[in-house]
Amino acid sequence: MMNRQLTDHKLNGLNDALKIEVLDEAGHGGASHNYMISCDGGAVPVHIAFQNGPIQDHGVNGISNEALIAIVIDRLRGFQSGKFACRDNDNALARLEESLAWLQKRTRERVAKGVEGTSNA
Repeated sequence: MMNRQLTDHKLNGLNDALKIEVLDEAGHGGASHNYMISCDGGAVPVHIAFQNGPIQDHGVNGISNEALIAIVIDRLRGFQSGKFACRDNDNALARLEESLAWLQKRTRERVAKGVEGTSNA
């Protein structure tokens, strides 16, 4: 498989310089698990590995969508507490917090049904 490249982030000098590659085929659930972010300017490449497979079968082997969203929320909260506070950042922060809440709701429901960490629906 040839690595697939993502371009949704490209808009300005920084984002145009960042190359995001999908390193694997979509897995059992339909999503890829391994991404590489690199930059022509020499920044250290960052490998992001998401959980691959149910925890009960494969153990914890990667990060969650929730963890990545939490990092971006933290950054935007920092910007909003400083001199870069603005309406656009506030709107982005609110949508990310809402996204995190929906993912957490799904997890709580799966825990209540006894299927969290499995491939069962």
